[in-house]
Amino acid sequence: MARAVLLASLAAVCCAGAAAQQRVEVPSFDRPHGAALLLPGIWFAASRPGPAPAWVLLHGCSGAYGRDGQLAARLRDTAQLLNQRGMHALVLDSLTPRGEHELCTQRVERRRVTQTQRRRDALGALQWLAARGDVDRARLGLMGWSNGGSTVLAATNVNHPEVAAAAVRPSRAVAFYPGCAEELRRGYRPLAPLLLLLGEIDDWTPIAPCLALAARSAAPQPEVQVYAGAGHGFDSRAPVRLRSDVPGGARPGAGVHVGGNAAARKASRVALQTWLDPMASR
Repeated sequence: MARAVLLASLAAVCCAGAAAQQRVEVPSFDRPHGAALLLPGIWFAASRPGPAPAWVLLHGCSGAYGRDGQLAARLRDTAQLLNQRGMHALVLDSLTPRGEHELCTQRVERRRVTQTQRRRDALGALQWLAARGDVDRARLGLMGWSNGGSTVLAATNVNHPEVAAAAVRPSRAVAFYPGCAEELRRGYRPLAPLLLLLGEIDDWTPIAPCLALAARSAAPQPEVQVYAGAGHGFDSRAPVRLRSDVPGGARPGAGVHVGGNAAARKASRVALQTWLDPMASR
């Protein structure tokens, strides 16, 4: 029953609006029962002749969908931006095939969907893209938000043996307000240029570990943009609110603030478009 509801929801997302949207299944490198886990995805095809660049979009701890069951506005808008610039976009869902709808209210140590699994999802998605005839496998990107931004870091760090061994690699990456502490402890050796977009007063995933990660990173060192007065989720149009149901953050037990900042949203959009240009123009 749950799978039927999910498929109906995905069908509604895919078929509303642009006809170029398509529901797909993407094999993860995660193999919980010996076979690759199939992840639901939404494919936003670019309208351009010949193989085009393509990006994997990785959701945060809230999952890929809003409360209405539709694709989250942030993911939909970014996919459309990529399409406008002649690039494909694949929105990946790492939660529902594992029986989860959100991770935000779960303590990190108790989560059933881990960064190991999400890293394997991202690597599997890159391989799936590279096998498509309409994709230029030399121009692949990873982009993620919050928990998905942490996945971008994990999937581009060659200190992970699985990443170092991957046959398909991204040529560019973007992480919005990720948690950076884990990859900072591991040591970050990026296999592709990375853009970090951070909110100065983020109390959910504080920026200090990300600044340290960038400073200590091997080449190519990440490019960092910090937005003054902005917190977690600054690219949202929703007002800032306190989420007391989140157990982590800078002050565990005190909740975290999340919501948009108009100036940061506008500036980050410009930074993102500038970062996309080298992939779009080749």
